Amino acid sequence: MSVIFERCFPPILDGLIERFARPAYRHHRIEAWLFVDEPTRREGERKFADYGIAARLRSAYKPLLHAVLEDISPTDIARLDIAYPRHEIGHENRFRLETYPLAGLCGPAQISFSPGRTDSLVYDVSITRTDGACLRHEIFAPNREHRAIDGTALLSPTGWLKVSDADGGVIEDRRLETEYEALFQATVAAIADHDWGDGEPWFEELNIRVSLPVHDRELPVGDEFVSLREALHEEFYFTLLKMFHKKSGRPASDRTVRPGQIAPEILYGGPVAKVTVETRCFAAHNGATVAPHQPLDRAERAIGIEQVDSELAKIGGQVFSARSYAGRKIDGRYHEGHEKPVMISAGQHANETSGVVGALRAAHALIRRPGAHFAISPLENPDGYALHQRLILDNPRYMHHSARYTALGDDLEYRRPPALWEKAIRIEAQRLTGAKLHINLHGYPAHEWTQPLSGYIPHGFALWMLPKGFFPILRHHEGWRDHAERLIDVVTARLAGVPGLKAFNDRQIALYDAHAGGHEFRIVNGFACLVSQNNDCAVPLTLITEYPDETVYGDAFVAAHTAQMATVIAAYEAWQALSIAANR
Repeated sequence: MSVIFERCFPPILDGLIERFARPAYRHHRIEAWLFVDEPTRREGERKFADYGIAARLRSAYKPLLHAVLEDISPTDIARLDIAYPRHEIGHENRFRLETYPLAGLCGPAQISFSPGRTDSLVYDVSITRTDGACLRHEIFAPNREHRAIDGTALLSPTGWLKVSDADGGVIEDRRLETEYEALFQATVAAIADHDWGDGEPWFEELNIRVSLPVHDRELPVGDEFVSLREALHEEFYFTLLKMFHKKSGRPASDRTVRPGQIAPEILYGGPVAKVTVETRCFAAHNGATVAPHQPLDRAERAIGIEQVDSELAKIGGQVFSARSYAGRKIDGRYHEGHEKPVMISAGQHANETSGVVGALRAAHALIRRPGAHFAISPLENPDGYALHQRLILDNPRYMHHSARYTALGDDLEYRRPPALWEKAIRIEAQRLTGAKLHINLHGYPAHEWTQPLSGYIPHGFALWMLPKGFFPILRHHEGWRDHAERLIDVVTARLAGVPGLKAFNDRQIALYDAHAGGHEFRIVNGFACLVSQNNDCAVPLTLITEYPDETVYGDAFVAAHTAQMATVIAAYEAWQALSIAANR
C-alpha cells in the first residue's frame, strides 16, 4: 500500500459559529446553505441563538426539496405551482429535475412546473393549502460556474453565506466553499498531481476512503433517500475516471481506458471529515466475500460468487471458462439442442445484480425444455462483483458504480484482442452456439443518481438518472430492424403479464414524467423501450434489459430477478418463432 493523500477538513459551520460568536454580531441574521444533514443544521442554529444571532441553515443540495420537507410541509398541500430557474449552462430542465421526487411526496396534490427566471437562481413557488390558504415562497438555489477536468462548463450546487445586520441591511452575500466541496476538490487535485508513470493500468486499486459526518435521509417514495455520501462516491468515481481518460488521451466516452480499479469508500464518521487516498494491490482484497446461499427463486439480495458456481453446476452442460484480470475464474455452460441457439449473459456491469439471478433461474427453466439450445455466462465480471460485495457491507443502499467495470477499469464489452480476459467468455459462447440473438441482462439505479459537484446531472448518463421502470433495449444490425421490432413487441407483451410489473412501470414512468417534463423514449406494451441500429454488436440482435435493481432488496429484488428471468424465457421462445431472422 502507498498513501498518496491524507487530510482532515473541519466543519465550515464550526468556523462560522466561531467567527460570529461575538458581541458585534448580536441581533444579526445569518443564512447559510451547507452540505450537511438537517440535525446538524438545527444544532448549528441553536448554537447561534445562544449568542443572540438569528440563523437559518439550509441545504445546498436539492434546496427546494428540503424546503418542502423542512419548512413548508407537503402533507396539506392541495396545489403546488413551481416556476424553476434556468441557466445557459446545463440542461434546460436541470432545476426542474433537481426537485425530484417532490411529486411523489405531495400525495394527491396537483403539481405544475413552468420555466421561470433566467436572471437569478430562485424557484418561485405558489402553494394552495387544503384549507384554501395561499402562500408564496422564493427558494434560492446557490450554484457556481466552473470547469470540469475535460474543460466542460459546469453549473453546480455550492455553499452560500448571507449576513444581514440588525437593521436588515445585507453585509455579506457570497459563495461559501464548504468542507464537502473542499474535500472533493483537494482530493481530486492530489490524485491528478501524483506521478502515475506512463503505462496502463496505473494501479491495481486506487482506494479513496472518506469519513463524513453526514446522515442519510429516507424519503417515503419508492427506494428514494437523500445521501450526500452516496453522491460523493459517484463524484469521485466518475470524475477520476474522466481524469484518467484525459491522461490516456482518449475521450470521456471511450470505455477502453484501463486505469485500474477506482474504489471510493464513503463511510459515516465524525466529527471531522477525513480522506485517505492510497494504492492497494489485489491481494489485499482478492477473496470473494462469503455470502450465505439463498433459494434462487426467493433470493432477496445478490448471491455470492460461490453460489453462482454451484448453480451453474446444477445446470450442467459443456463447461467453458475464462479468467478475469485479477485472476478469478469465470465459468459458463453450453447446452446443445436442436432449437435455434441463444446466448445469455449477465454481470457485465457488476453492481447490476438481479440479472445474475435471473439468468440462472432462466437457465434452470430452459434445461427442462426438450431441444433447448443456449449458452449462459451469468457472471462475466467477477472482479467488479467482488468489489461490490465488499462495498455493500457498509453501504448496502448505495449504487456503487465503482464496481461497474472490471479490475482493469474498462468495460469488458469494448475490450479488443490480444488480451481479452473476461471478454473471452463471451467470445467462446458465441463460437460454441453460432447464436444470432444475445440476451444481455443489466440494471440501473432504483433511485435518483446525481453528481452535485459536477453539474448535478450525471454526464453521459442523463437517461439513467431517474427510475423509469423495466427498460428493454434492442440493438440490431443493418437489415434486422423488422425482426427487432417483432421481437420487442412479443417480449414486452409477454412481460406485461408478469404480476405487478406493468403497474410498477406505470408508477415510475409517471413520477419520471412529472419531473422530466415528459419522456423521449417509446412505450411498447407499457414498457419504456429503445430500438436502434448498431453494427458494432457481435451478433445481429442484442436484447439488453435495464431493470432498476441497483440498491433494492427483499421483495423488490425478487421482483427484479423474476422480471429478468421472464425476459430470457420470453425472448428465447419468441426467437424460435422468428424463423426468417434465424435463417438470415
